[in-house]
Order: sequence, then structure tokens, then C-alpha cells
Amino acid sequence: MNYILFDDSRRESLLPLTYMRPVADIRFGILTIREKWEKYLGQKTSSLTEDYLTIKYPLIKEDVNILINGSVIPDKKLVKAIKALKSHQALIYEDCIIAMHLTADDIDNVEDVDTEEVQYDECHMCLINTWDIFSKNDEAIRSDFELVKGRRKSKKLNDSNTLIGEDNIFVEEGAVVNGAIINASTGPVYIGRNAEIMEGSVIRGPLALCEHGVIKMAAKIYGPVTVGPYTKVGGEVNCSVLFGYSNKAHDGFLGHSVIAEWCNLGADTNVSNLNNTYLPVKLWNYAEESFIETGLQFCGVIMGDYSKTGINTMINTGTVIGINANIYGSGYQRNFINSFLTGGTTGFRILNLKKIMDVAARVYYRRGREFDDTEQELLRRVYNLSFAYRRNY
Repeated sequence: MNYILFDDSRRESLLPLTYMRPVADIRFGILTIREKWEKYLGQKTSSLTEDYLTIKYPLIKEDVNILINGSVIPDKKLVKAIKALKSHQALIYEDCIIAMHLTADDIDNVEDVDTEEVQYDECHMCLINTWDIFSKNDEAIRSDFELVKGRRKSKKLNDSNTLIGEDNIFVEEGAVVNGAIINASTGPVYIGRNAEIMEGSVIRGPLALCEHGVIKMAAKIYGPVTVGPYTKVGGEVNCSVLFGYSNKAHDGFLGHSVIAEWCNLGADTNVSNLNNTYLPVKLWNYAEESFIETGLQFCGVIMGDYSKTGINTMINTGTVIGINANIYGSGYQRNFINSFLTGGTTGFRILNLKKIMDVAARVYYRRGREFDDTEQELLRRVYNLSFAYRRNY
């Protein structure tokens, strides 16, 4: 069977995080949604997504296919129900299409295909809004911890560390942890391959520190927190998800937030995650093109790929920052900052595309990666796609 993860209308409500990736490639818990499905299914998947993303995420069709909603999180029961689907059946939960069993020809006209509906009694978890990523991350880490750990034995940590709830800590090969205090009695702590926790760090689970991730000296991390691959974190972090290849390497507070890839938070960047009025937080929504109620009392920042802040930047409660924004200056920043802008409280101007590419190439080089033709073209397409938001600058 060929499995394809598809984006539905929920993708737009997950912008700016889905500008550079299908929904299934959002990191949530320890793994991305795609990685979860591939572990349960035991095979690779492809994507049915926006045309401009296919240069990096191509669709692979075969004679017989099962399409799975990329915003839905798998579990054993759901996977069993999906594998039981027959030709031209669709698994439905409330108003959500979870999966469809289709031919290659059907995929070309998927919206016009007639299917027999098979009702499903529950949906374990799915992503609908950007804030679901941090607000549901506790459950996601716990679920992934069991999935990733399996029956394997953890690498032992040395005696320089203070460990509470040691049975709830799993350490991969190559990880280095010295002089840390780790409390896993409040939730599992996963320390990925070649990751490092430096001296003096104080950690309370749930925590997912992915491969080559670094928690710097004297950091205070209280979960649920995900630190993605090749990401560096310092200072104080609470209830946040950093996708990967990003830096929050210095002091400053980050709470109830989502940071995409290739971002950098300058020293002493602080994020407010609570209104002084204690009222529920409103957040910019791309689908509605307005601020909408989250129903949350705590909500910090949603930051798109390649965005950066200067030192001492103050980010307001409930802020959305687009792709490749460069933010600096004194005072609280506005609550919605468009993509490819540079500036702050005194005003913004549009960034030059060539300079954007030059900076991205240098950032990749520092991490031993190549900013290749595919990445360049994808960023160029998003630059053009998001032009409407910059017309007034």
C-alpha cells in the first residue's frame, strides 16, 4: 500500500508555520507528524499539498493509495481502522476526513471522487490552530516517548547529574549530560542522539531534546518543551516548541510559543505570554485575516521560518511573526508582523530578496548545511506568495 499525507483547509489556519512545509512536517512532541505516521505504518510517505511546495515535497502515486489527513495524530487503533479501508471508502470523524482509499486517477480529481463514508468513533488528536502545537505538546511528548523508546534501554547518565524519576528518562547514544538537575517525575525526558545538556541546567519534564540539540549552561527548562534537531536553547523556556535549526542561545524568557526552523532570538529577547488584564489572548489568523479568540490565558509568539530578533527585543502577548522577518528596537513590538520585513516599533521596510538569500546561505553554512537550489526556490516562491501582505510598506 502507498500512503500519502494530505493537507486540507486547516493548513491555512496553521500559517505561517505551513508556508515552508506541509502540515505533516510540523514537529509536535519528539517527532514530526510524518515521522509518527511512518513509524506506525512501517514505511515512507509522500505529500499531497500546495503546488509550490512540491519542489521539496513531491507526490508519489501508485495504483492503490491511502490518503491520510496530515493534521491528524496517529495511534494504534486509528492505524488499524485506516488499514481496514476498502477501495473508495473514506474514514470520517465528525466533519473531518481522516483517510481515503483511492486509485492514482482518483487523486488527480480528489474533490470530485464519490466515496463510501465509514464513521470513526473518536479522533485521538489533531492540529487545527497554531496554538494547539504548544497547548497539546504535553500529550504528544508522552505518546512519542513510548513510541520512540520501545523496548530499548537508555544510556546511563553519569553521577555528576541529579536525577529525579530516572526511569522516566531516556538517553540516546552520543548524548552528553553533565552537572544537570533533571526532574522526570512530572513527565518524560527524552535526550536525543548527540544532544548536549550543559552544566547547571535545571530541567522539569516533559522534555524532548532532539538529535544534536543543545541546552546551554544554567538554563531553566520546564515542560512541556520540545527542542528540535540542531537547536540551541538557553535562559528560561516554558511550554514551547522549537522545530529545528533555531537558536535561543541566551538569557530571556520564551513561553507558550512555537518557533519554526532557522530562527534566531537575540540575547535577552523576552516574550510576554500573559495579558496584564488576564483576559484570554487573541491571535492573528491567516485564514480569517483578523485576530481571533484562542480561549487561552497564556499565549506567547508564533514565529515563522528564518525570522530573527535583535538583542533586548520585547515581544507582546499573542504575537504572530511571518517568514524571514528581522525585528529589533526598544519597546513592545506589534502583535502581527508580516513576512520579509525589517524594523520594529519605529516602522518597517521590505527586505531585499538577494540579501535574504545571502543571509540564509551563511546561516546554513554555519550549520554545515547547503542552502541548495530547492531551498532557494522555495523561499523565493513564499516571498512572492506573501507579497499581498507587504503592499502598504
